[in-house]
Amino acid sequence: MNAQVELKVDGMTCQGCVRSVTKQLSGVAGVSGVSVDLAAGKATVGYDDSAAKVDDLIAAVEQIGFHASMK
Repeated sequence: MNAQVELKVDGMTCQGCVRSVTKQLSGVAGVSGVSVDLAAGKATVGYDDSAAKVDDLIAAVEQIGFHASMK
């Protein structure tokens, strides 16, 4: 089932961070789309909630050194 979640992502300072977070989230099984907003410090993720959970998305972001949480 398609779902969307907005995550607060702390620690992003540049477009390189945005690319890293986008790439990391896109690599999670079940993710269909990622939009990262540097100025707002958030990532909007479209995903199949039967294949991925919000905790998986948060863990993926934290794996590369950023802090993520539900917005």
